[in-house]
Amino acid sequence: MSDYLADVRQHAPQASEAAVNAIVKYCGIALRNPDSSLVSGTDPNELATVRDGYAAKKLGLSPEAADAGIARVLEQLKGVHRKSRVTFYYLLADVTGTLDKLA
Repeated sequence: MSDYLADVRQHAPQASEAAVNAIVKYCGIALRNPDSSLVSGTDPNELATVRDGYAAKKLGLSPEAADAGIARVLEQLKGVHRKSRVTFYYLLADVTGTLDKLA
């Protein structure tokens, strides 16, 4: 758990431990597989899955708001080749103002 929090705090120094824990719980066993524990920022299908899954169902975002948030996160993580799913999800909630939905 502390590894996820440390990674998130590289990009959001004041990250909430409770919010990170909620994301880890939401992702569940997907985090055990190295491939599914990462988000590919260049794969349109992967980004659609983030938009239609996590962003819509957990954060309650419209497709347009989700796409705008995803674009902001991708810009923030520019240069990071292995984008942690937990970090990506946290930053998406942060930039869209929906961190409160994780509690």
